[in-house]
Amino acid sequence: MTRPPSPEAALAEAMAAIAPRNVRTGCRLIGDADEAHLLPEEARSIPARQPAMRRASGAARWIAHRLLADIGITDVAIMRAPSGAPVWPDGIIGSLAHDDDMAVAAVAPVGGIVSLGIDVEPAEPLPDDIFAIVATGADRTGAADPRLAGRILFCAKEAVYKAAFPLDRDVLGYEDIAVDLDAGRATTKTGRMASLAYCVVPRVVVLAFVGE
Repeated sequence: MTRPPSPEAALAEAMAAIAPRNVRTGCRLIGDADEAHLLPEEARSIPARQPAMRRASGAARWIAHRLLADIGITDVAIMRAPSGAPVWPDGIIGSLAHDDDMAVAAVAPVGGIVSLGIDVEPAEPLPDDIFAIVATGADRTGAADPRLAGRILFCAKEAVYKAAFPLDRDVLGYEDIAVDLDAGRATTKTGRMASLAYCVVPRVVVLAFVGE
């Protein structure tokens, strides 16, 4: 009998299937000692003292370091900027995210894509009270699984914010991002447009990317 893939392997495969060309993605189940994967400079740049947050940051950066190594970039600290965004090496764009159990990362050389964002969430319905905060009349989710549409929408807006902020430096609320899952795109209140791709099994992951 064939053993089913692990959650990490299944998610890694699903993310690779939705990633645009030249975008590398990875994931990791967050472990008890993953804060040890933070380089000293990274650890100093992350103000959070809660063990869970530091473990998640360590897991996400562990993935990112390996993705960067795949394209020949090694021994580079991914610092946390005052805004909270990760600081990438020159010529590289990327994004990090985590939920309570899984960390994800995406990186790419600057090229046809000039900025990207990623977010991950459990493949579970979004609570109604959060949906009421996230959704607006401008959002379109018709093509999505109705049970997960709210969760995908939430994830998409988080990913779009991460992709848009390095370019525009605007602090956006959920109401400032209009998502059209049917068309695979989103638009911010400033007119910034991002393309979207997502998977829902075994977790909801959304990639948002801005082209030249």
